[in-house]
Amino acid sequence: MTVTEPDTTVFDDLESAVRTYCRRFPAVFTRASGHRMWDEEGREYTDFLSGAGALNYGHNPPAVRGAVVDYLLADGPVHGLDLHTTAKAAFLRRLRDVVLRPRGLDYRVQFTGPTGTNAVEAAFKTARRVTGRTDVIAFTGGFHGLSLGALAASATSFKRGAAGVPLGHVTRMPYEGYAGDGVDTVDYLTRMLDDPGSGVDLPAAIVVETVQGEGGLAVASAEWLRRLARAARERGIPLIVDDIQAGCGRTGTFFSFEEAGIVPDLVCLSKSISGYGLPMALVLVRPELDQLGPGEHSGTFRGNNLAFVAAAACLDFWADPRFAEGVRRNAAELDALLTGLAARFTDLGCVPRGRGMIRGLAFTDEALADRVSRAAFDRGLLVETSGARGQVLKIMPPIVTGAAELALGVATLADAIASAAREPAREAAPEPAPEPAQRAAQEEGHK
Repeated sequence: MTVTEPDTTVFDDLESAVRTYCRRFPAVFTRASGHRMWDEEGREYTDFLSGAGALNYGHNPPAVRGAVVDYLLADGPVHGLDLHTTAKAAFLRRLRDVVLRPRGLDYRVQFTGPTGTNAVEAAFKTARRVTGRTDVIAFTGGFHGLSLGALAASATSFKRGAAGVPLGHVTRMPYEGYAGDGVDTVDYLTRMLDDPGSGVDLPAAIVVETVQGEGGLAVASAEWLRRLARAARERGIPLIVDDIQAGCGRTGTFFSFEEAGIVPDLVCLSKSISGYGLPMALVLVRPELDQLGPGEHSGTFRGNNLAFVAAAACLDFWADPRFAEGVRRNAAELDALLTGLAARFTDLGCVPRGRGMIRGLAFTDEALADRVSRAAFDRGLLVETSGARGQVLKIMPPIVTGAAELALGVATLADAIASAAREPAREAAPEPAPEPAQRAAQEEGHK
């Protein structure tokens, strides 16, 4: 694919140096539908980035777009603080009837500021209020957002270094597999909690991702999650599942923890909860833990009524069991394609990671993922990298992407891998480490 340099003058002149994705994918986009995007030159791209997980149903799904347009044409209130609106009522009813009740779940819904990191902050506040304790246990490889509390729970040093202040009140524990296959990390955690000589105090909460979307696509097994949940319950520690990136169908079930059969005390949702790329975030809270008072965690934009309309329309998809079956078929197809792809590149140490439709490829050469991502873009495919060193290629097509479209995307990816593998590895520059703005293209926080 021949790519003409786009005119990015206005962005370069006016936009902050903190911008990231546009550096990796230097195009000016004008249109998007499903898993495809088009730039101002009319070039078509396959989007296996999906808004970093905010577009599980693809760009502009017609049924959702129609609901949003109808609401706007009827002069429905767009901004509503936390006032009662028909849009909010419709969303709450659909969430209860389509998602919560069929799964036997009883949660209150706390609407937070419309970002994942704000949902995490609200969950931490709630757990601290309920327990009277301060610290949170978080895991190696975890990513929970970039505001100070959520950032403290996040693991990547590059992100943490931007805080400018000490980050505290978090105890880091090893995620499953972090210390090798022979190390039982739940056993390690419980030993540290139960030993009065460990120096680890009983925490206010444990926060975990079932799939570490920014942590190299590491996956917690169902058994590990069950043991973690049991350990938390036996010690009176609220368990928070950060399902911001892995939830809303990304793993094949609406919640990523369903396979494990656990019931978290709090669940953080954002990204694809609106289903249309509209800002929205919430925390599901067990009723007895709903102890923050009015105004103790508020936000001007926690009543995004357009997002409520879109979210309710997306939940209609889940009302039909065939939708979830289709997502699981797509996930199985993607797994087969990536397994076959890895078999073609055994010389590169290519290994699939992740599960469902949140997947990755790791390579022996940790710098290869970055080169593959750029080569893929040259061929019209958007895929990003994951991990503290950007060492894993991340593959997240919309969950509604069918077998034929997945096969075409993976074929393009295979061509990009072959091309990138032929490139000489970049030599380390003799000058000092690059400034943060230059390093930002290697990794991006998504909350």
